Amino acid sequence: MFRLKRTYDPPAEDDGERLLVDRLWPRGLTKERAALDGWLKELAPSDELRRSFCHVPERWEEFEARYRAELAAPDKAALLADLVERAGRGTVTLLFSAKDPARNNAVVLKAVLEEMA
Repeated sequence: MFRLKRTYDPPAEDDGERLLVDRLWPRGLTKERAALDGWLKELAPSDELRRSFCHVPERWEEFEARYRAELAAPDKAALLADLVERAGRGTVTLLFSAKDPARNNAVVLKAVLEEMA
């Protein structure tokens, strides 16, 4: 099972494995407060894509399509498969820093992973 949560929200016992899926470390957040089990920079959107989206709602559809294309690259297959396997063993919480909980990279990544499962 995959869940989404902002990195700034406090950790909870039912979070399971907590994985940061952003390319950049969240501003003002300490490693202790983040309580991460891993940081998957490799699955985050490219710097170019991240900058072009810039969390502008009107660019969401283009961002989603381009990010899905990045995730479809052969070098991402093993990483994605590993996450699907982990979720089969327990809860995996994908952590993101964006203010918009409906339009961010973790939303797209979760959808791709659930389609694979």
